[in-house]
Amino acid sequence: MLGAILGSEFNVLSQLNFQPQIPIDEGSLATGGIIALVAILVGTAIAAVLGGKAGERYHRKVDRAG
Repeated sequence: MLGAILGSEFNVLSQLNFQPQIPIDEGSLATGGIIALVAILVGTAIAAVLGGKAGERYHRKVDRAG
């Protein structure tokens, strides 16, 4: 922000010329992102089903005891 107020002379970030270089192409990166997204969604669905089954089992035990 100081660089914007005082001018580009004091803008240190623009003088660093920092550009991250990723050694893979964008197509592979997008494919990997899609695969990761699908894996997360499948894992979340499986965890939800297992949690529902565990909760159902717990509540049946409580209902039988009460």
